[in-house]
Amino acid sequence: MKYNELSHPTNLKRTRVGRGIGSGLGKTAGRGTKGQHARTGYTKNPGFSGGQNPLMQQLPKLPGFKSKIPKAENVFTDQLDELGTKIIDAKVLFEKGLVSSEFVRIKLLSRGEVKKSLDIQLPGASKSAIELVSNAGGSFKKVNILQRPAKKES
Repeated sequence: MKYNELSHPTNLKRTRVGRGIGSGLGKTAGRGTKGQHARTGYTKNPGFSGGQNPLMQQLPKLPGFKSKIPKAENVFTDQLDELGTKIIDAKVLFEKGLVSSEFVRIKLLSRGEVKKSLDIQLPGASKSAIELVSNAGGSFKKVNILQRPAKKES
């Protein structure tokens, strides 16, 4: 017979406690004598540590929630006329110092007016900003965020 071929008998009788001294589990029925555990209805709270402060109350609580999604850097429509190029993308905005890197999320927001016809290629823009650009004769194209080049192993 192998270990995985063993079968468990299904008709085992439950042990009945508190049925006299001769049964082996008589009188106190295996609960010891007196005390909280000996009474019916006793339930221990989850995390109870015998009167000591429970572990989940001892640990410091961390404030808030930290999102792993990086915040978008905002560029406004009134800043576009000063750039001096017809095609505006993340690289141009980085070179002119409007964003911290060409690899970040950039969103175009409306503020002021657009006077020149511009072709804008950015990851995001508000509806009102797209409307301002198109009213000035320009166009907006949504592109993916530029990916950083992989580091070469030497």
